[in-house]
Amino acid sequence: MKRLLALLSLLFSTVPPSAAEPTKGGLGCAAAGGLHFVCGMEKPEDLKPLLGNRWLVASGFAPGSGLKLVDMRRKTAALWFRGDAAQVKPDLVRYPDCATPPDPAIFNARGLSLRMRGKSAATLHVVNHGGRESVEVFEIELSERQPSLKWRGCLLMPGGHVGNAVATYSDGTVLVSVLTRPGASITDFERGQKTGGVWQRGPVEAAFTLIPGSELPGNNGLETARDDRGFYTIAFGLRAVVRFDRGAAGPRAIIKAPGFMPDNIQWQGGRLIAAGMVADEPACGGVRQIVNGVADGMKCPRGYRVAAFDPETDRWTILAEGPRNVAFNGVSAAAITGNTLWLGSYQADRLAWRRIKRPR
Repeated sequence: MKRLLALLSLLFSTVPPSAAEPTKGGLGCAAAGGLHFVCGMEKPEDLKPLLGNRWLVASGFAPGSGLKLVDMRRKTAALWFRGDAAQVKPDLVRYPDCATPPDPAIFNARGLSLRMRGKSAATLHVVNHGGRESVEVFEIELSERQPSLKWRGCLLMPGGHVGNAVATYSDGTVLVSVLTRPGASITDFERGQKTGGVWQRGPVEAAFTLIPGSELPGNNGLETARDDRGFYTIAFGLRAVVRFDRGAAGPRAIIKAPGFMPDNIQWQGGRLIAAGMVADEPACGGVRQIVNGVADGMKCPRGYRVAAFDPETDRWTILAEGPRNVAFNGVSAAAITGNTLWLGSYQADRLAWRRIKRPR
């Protein structure tokens, strides 16, 4: 028993890989291209700060990558949801779709949405592809020492639909973006065709329904307005953020991003911040191409850009940018805590961070 406990302690420790430890692709974990890394995190596609400058939750967009809890002070990460009894407390009245939590061995987490409930509690919604297409719901108890979470239930996606990003209104309504509906492809949205949409589910509704007029070329990142009067979604094929009024059909405004392909989006103070790869990367042949009828897979490393969008003026402000980096491609999310910028990726096997000037 002692040997088993020691093994479990080692498995779930928060000790980071050493700088010399090889990662996937044979790359070490040493700083490169102006970025520092927290390794051992397969495809940290989305990021959400939990409390001040200490804790960050990162999704893992690969089977078994699940949720990671990042200690931003120590620059370490650990698997957070392990599926043990203390982390499972289903509410089958509120969430009747699933009686059991996602299997940690295949939990494939993508978009995240965090809504605070007072100063010490929050609700976390997670888009899941592992074993079922769903939005998993967790309750979080926040503390400076270490936050804890409990799985409460799930909301199943409509048949054949794959969720991308998730956001919530204060009344409990959940929104989910779909990049490509069944029968549509990435190549289609790169050609400007409407491939995705935003689905919503109210707190007493039994299923998600499409919001009429929300269909765009590649609906991606998603966030609700602070006053609940609407939402913002990224149209990846348009390289733009699109504003919608709640209850109205069709976009209110489409605002192009400055020279990059925004992916996820979230509030940072009174502005929304988005991150993504540079749109025109000379080393990759310029802008994304469609070759022999198929969109480029974006494996060629591109530079990245992080920008803030002001909903009052519809203007973007570039906060940070960097060159192409073979150790870290596919930038998809950003979070800023103090003067530290954290970058997520839908391709890399690590999380990145660097110092920046504190945004005004």
